[in-house]
Amino acid sequence: MKHILSIFAVSTLLMACGGSKSTVNDLATANPISTSINLSAVTNDKAPVVINPGRFTEEKVTFRLPKVVQGTYSISDFGKYIDDFKALDYDGKELTTTRVDDNTWTIENATKLDKIEYLVNDTFDQEGDTGGIGGEIPFSPSGTNIEPDNYVLNLHGFIGYFDSLKNAQYTLDVTAPASFVRTSALQNTNTASSEDGTQLTTTYFAPRYFDITDNPMMYGKLDVEEFMVGDIKIVLSVYSPNKVHTAESMKETVYKMMEAQKAYLGDVNSTPRYDIYLYLSDNSPEAPKGFGALEHHTSTVVVLPEQSTKEQLAASMIDVVAHEFFHIVTPLSVHSEDVHYFDYNQPTFSKHLWMYEGVTEYFAQHFQVYEGLVDPETFYATMNQKISGSMRMDDTMSFTTMSENVINEPYASNYYNVYQKGALIGMCIDILMREESNGNRSMLSLMKELSAKYGKEKPFVDDNLIDEITAMTYPSVGEFLNTHVVGTTPIDYEVFFKKAGLHYKDAKVETTYIQDGNGFIFDGDREKMVIFFSEGVKNNSFWADQGVMPGDVIKTINGEALTMVNAQAMIGAMYQWQPGQEINVLLDRDGKEVVVKTALTQSYTTAKKLVEMEDATPKQIEVRKAWLKG
Repeated sequence: MKHILSIFAVSTLLMACGGSKSTVNDLATANPISTSINLSAVTNDKAPVVINPGRFTEEKVTFRLPKVVQGTYSISDFGKYIDDFKALDYDGKELTTTRVDDNTWTIENATKLDKIEYLVNDTFDQEGDTGGIGGEIPFSPSGTNIEPDNYVLNLHGFIGYFDSLKNAQYTLDVTAPASFVRTSALQNTNTASSEDGTQLTTTYFAPRYFDITDNPMMYGKLDVEEFMVGDIKIVLSVYSPNKVHTAESMKETVYKMMEAQKAYLGDVNSTPRYDIYLYLSDNSPEAPKGFGALEHHTSTVVVLPEQSTKEQLAASMIDVVAHEFFHIVTPLSVHSEDVHYFDYNQPTFSKHLWMYEGVTEYFAQHFQVYEGLVDPETFYATMNQKISGSMRMDDTMSFTTMSENVINEPYASNYYNVYQKGALIGMCIDILMREESNGNRSMLSLMKELSAKYGKEKPFVDDNLIDEITAMTYPSVGEFLNTHVVGTTPIDYEVFFKKAGLHYKDAKVETTYIQDGNGFIFDGDREKMVIFFSEGVKNNSFWADQGVMPGDVIKTINGEALTMVNAQAMIGAMYQWQPGQEINVLLDRDGKEVVVKTALTQSYTTAKKLVEMEDATPKQIEVRKAWLKG
């Protein structure tokens, strides 16, 4: 907020400058690039956008929309959703343009260019059942939505940039019905009403293109709650199409979570405002299916299923929003040159996703036990699930090599492991640090030291980070990183649990209706395009009690056919099932129909459970205490 006066001053200056148009070669004196989105003029689900860059002196310029956006680690190709692209001169005549690729246009006779106009189609209703997972369509939380009562404005999907002007300032006018609720963390410099009072145009200011991409907006029939957590203003914006959930109903969950996160972080510099944009999907054909969240520096866009119970939604919000908020540590305060100088068209990727995503995910789980939101047994179970999840990936793949090549195969299909093995890497370093320092240092203290050394405006050199961490900590940390993160040797987690006085014991534990103690209980046959129960179903008590057998093909679930196309959404819905709920599942067993129609009962499985060692040494107990409670 400390820049608010200077921004208002810029706005006043622009208004005073009237119709003069500066050249864009001199960015120190050029007016900001003027852009607009008119949500009141949407036709056929497409929103009109206008870009007015100022006066060029070059004869040919290049305009782009992002191929990749920060935080996604996959190709999105937002230019694919642009239609009717036009470059107009000062007489309103079209200039010659060439579409070079999905995201790039060149404009001839650019000295005569007045403005660019195009239409933007949204991504939500083009997802099908993939949710954007797989890279062909943007992952839902990074996508865009255009519908009569809700607009998800991830601005990287609407506003493009000129190659030579990514560091230019921007103004953005968004016109929408006056009845709409609108939320954005971008600085609002002006609001103007139409003559009849039915439309409002809000003007925003962005210091550079990065700030356009880093500040999403949500417009429409929203439910919004604003509240303070310490010195941070939290703005929670919720769109629930069927009014199943409200911002008010989630306020307490978010407050307790953020309060605990602030306590956990301690003296880490945070942000004066944090926005949470929550879109609840009603599972209709055109609704988004990619559940999760995408971080921005001071906000996050979240997509979750509307059919969740209040308790399920609260658990999901803690899981995903906590992760996104911890990104204020990394990559906001600690990041490499690849992140700092990000290229939206030809990006390069850092070797250290283990830190950006893995350590962040570890913090999102560890703070819950450290601040008393969950008990140690729940935390142990969560980390054990991550071990099981990581074993379904390539456990011998170098994490740094995977990170650096994350949009290419075979690395792209292992990206999910950053939330599994990546978090476990953070856990192992945390235990090592506490053991080596007699409980005085930790993974979090290391990140604070790195933040003090670098910070928001000073990137580290990617190739030097492992050596720097080793010099700042202990030889054992460097050996671990070089062996298990740079190297290809799998981690023996029992070695690290033993340091904290923990070991495995076979036990009967609660499970979901889609898992056993080793992972998912389904498999698929792509040639026959069917999904069936795997051997794991024998270790899931509910299905075993119903007589379900390995190889049983799932035909319908509660009357809806299960296919390879909709499997992610439907099995995701099964994950939400609760005891007492009535179900009707039709199976095919060697050509014969088998019906499971019953009320759900709690399901159990036999699994290896982490428990505290009865003969733990005083040293092991001290490490465990420091790890769990500080």
